[in-house]
Amino acid sequence: MTTTINQSICKPPTAGTAGATASTRPELAGSLGTGAIVFMVVAAAAPLTVLGGGTPVGILLGNGAGFPSTFIIAGLALALFSVGLSAMARYVPRSGAFFAYISQGLNPTWGLAAAMLAMVTYTAIQLSVYCLIGLQLQTGIEAVTGANLPWWAYSFLMVAIVAFLGYRRIDMSSKVLGPLLVAEIGVVVILSAVILARGGAHGIDPAASFSPAAVASGAPGVALMFSIAGFIGFESTAVYRSEARDPDRTIPRATYIAVAFVTVLYAFSSFALVSAWGSDRVQQVAGETLAKGNMLQVTAQAYIGPWYAAVISLLLITSLFACVLSFHNVLARYMFSLSTHGVLPRGLGTVHARHGSPSRASLAQSATAAGIVLVIALLGADPYAQGFTWLSGMATVGFVTLMVLTCLAVVTFFIRHDIDVSLWSSGIAPGLGAVALTTFLYFIISNFPTLVGDADSGGHTAAGPLTYTLLGILAASLLAGAARALLLRRKDPTAYHNLVDADA
Repeated sequence: MTTTINQSICKPPTAGTAGATASTRPELAGSLGTGAIVFMVVAAAAPLTVLGGGTPVGILLGNGAGFPSTFIIAGLALALFSVGLSAMARYVPRSGAFFAYISQGLNPTWGLAAAMLAMVTYTAIQLSVYCLIGLQLQTGIEAVTGANLPWWAYSFLMVAIVAFLGYRRIDMSSKVLGPLLVAEIGVVVILSAVILARGGAHGIDPAASFSPAAVASGAPGVALMFSIAGFIGFESTAVYRSEARDPDRTIPRATYIAVAFVTVLYAFSSFALVSAWGSDRVQQVAGETLAKGNMLQVTAQAYIGPWYAAVISLLLITSLFACVLSFHNVLARYMFSLSTHGVLPRGLGTVHARHGSPSRASLAQSATAAGIVLVIALLGADPYAQGFTWLSGMATVGFVTLMVLTCLAVVTFFIRHDIDVSLWSSGIAPGLGAVALTTFLYFIISNFPTLVGDADSGGHTAAGPLTYTLLGILAASLLAGAARALLLRRKDPTAYHNLVDADA
């Protein structure tokens, strides 16, 4: 529909101590099209990582053979979320994701709280991937050369490489991600097709994965946790708004394409993985391969051969690398935006003169990642069963919380402003999305003790120190952001109100 809008919504902010005006604030450079943004977002979702890393855990601790169905459930909920996100995107004048939308729709206090939660959420998922890529490199290199270096040595190497690429122009990162993404999708599709063509272990049985009984079996909350984790990063299409070509068309199109493509790919490939071993044995195989994190490679060896397992091992590493590179870019842009609005140190808002990148924010993000990897290593945590699994679950709770707040922000935004947008886009779809995602959040939190192995004195699964610590970090980040916003409102009201123009 043709839209009209109160132009005051999109006016540049009044000058204040929070940062420069819209005319002088540093701008990021780039001319990304739909394809490049989809590459960046789907690379962040990392299909091969989801199939090789998250899916085995979802099968083992979740609902077993019913796990593929949770991708469809999650995809439908995220599609509803995307309708509202895309409708509001045209009226957020700068690059924007959770921070910008929640600030505009609710208020700057909620917006800054969401920004802090988003930074912790993306940091958690990035660190989970650093743990897994370290383990994959350790296993692969030891098998080929006999070198027995610890997993964290390889994780530090990946942090260094990502730091180099993230420091440079964003277009360079997209050119690196594109070929890697095509290759990993190709090996997933080929393996899935071979498994289904050969009839799997006991024939192809869709009811084993997609029936209501299969969906509800086991711990569906844990299954939802890892299916939704596979989508983390898809909303970052909006983060690249100022670096996109024709953003009013490019951003919504890239969002819809990313959600649809990832949903179909995940459901298809995970169903093939279940079929490969049969609904009666797939959880057992997931458990047997947990220590090395190689369920996908074992499956590839059984159905195609050792050479294909080696190819998957290599591409799983590049998939993990593409994933951490994408999240590095998103985190650096969050830090850049918060610095230009006076929330983080001003120096982080510097744009590199030649690369057009948020160079100082990128360096700070790399230093943060390296420091936390060091802490995980010193604690002696298992990189897969604890580092990857626990941090992925933690990130999912934060991610779903942010999406619920964004859905509410979209509905509130269109109620407050006289904008000619369809009721479906402005109210019904985001409202239904909020209901669905809130339901997901309840089940995910209820099942969090199962994920981390917390139990009471009688040995029964119950919330304990790990649950409270990991979820407490998320809650603390949300409260810290809100407190920082309220302090800013009291000390500098102009800077506080300028937060609605934030671009992260």
